Amino acid sequence: MGPDAMRIAAYKVSKEFFELHPTQRLRDFNEWLYKPIVHEWAKRIEGVSKVYDAIIPELRSIVTRDDRFLVILAAAHGTAGASIKAIKSAYPEKRLGVVWIDAHGDLHSPYTTPSGNMHGMPLAIAMQKDNYEHRRRDLPPETVDRWEKLKRIGYDAPAIDPRDLLLVAARDLEVQERYLVDELGIRNFPVRRFREEGSHVIAREALEALQDCDHIYVTFDVDSLDTSISVGTGTPVPGGLIASEAKGLLRELVRNPRVQYLEVVEINPTLDDKGNVMAEVSFEILRDVVDVIESER
Repeated sequence: MGPDAMRIAAYKVSKEFFELHPTQRLRDFNEWLYKPIVHEWAKRIEGVSKVYDAIIPELRSIVTRDDRFLVILAAAHGTAGASIKAIKSAYPEKRLGVVWIDAHGDLHSPYTTPSGNMHGMPLAIAMQKDNYEHRRRDLPPETVDRWEKLKRIGYDAPAIDPRDLLLVAARDLEVQERYLVDELGIRNFPVRRFREEGSHVIAREALEALQDCDHIYVTFDVDSLDTSISVGTGTPVPGGLIASEAKGLLRELVRNPRVQYLEVVEINPTLDDKGNVMAEVSFEILRDVVDVIESER
């Protein structure tokens, strides 16, 4: 329902926004939300695997046939692993940079997750990282089999190099994720730096860090925003970005022609006790970014 909430938000202020740009709607697999959980530490992994099987070839086809800037509106952040795999499989010879704007690291595997929620695992899927050395548990063979198959769907190799991954506003990482961040040398740009130095400085440093990448994918989870704003999302975390900081960062990033993909995720209107505020703020940010792309690129 997140993408639909964005369309409703757009209709209130810019009725023609989505009609002005070519769009393609992929099918959802929401029926899996109502199925019983079989794998405790990889909840509904069967459904997630079906999503990856469906999304990756469709998105790969879009990426290869159209060189325009691509905006992806999705639901849970777990599908971002599929987006990364689709882009990498479309251009396997190119080096892909990833800017992960999120309150969380999303670096868990079924071996390390505290919850079993698959939306905390997309980067581990994309990088094929189990973080087995810092595991919390051993897994049933059936879960291991499902997990191994999911990591291979669409692109059977690490789709990104850890040196080409940047975390932004990540402030809720478990010990196991912190171990992985330190071991792999993944950079994290904390929220305090936005207050001290400004969004433009962070954007410039991020682009410099990814200067050897051929193209860059940016994923924006709305829980990167502070809880005063992120009222309609599943896992809000205090101490996040304010809307102007997120907008400033994204505006600066998309001015660079190597930034070719933007994903917006985790809007959940059923959790928004202020109406459709989360989608409205997100659409305001998206419209601003699109204005920059259309006027400056």
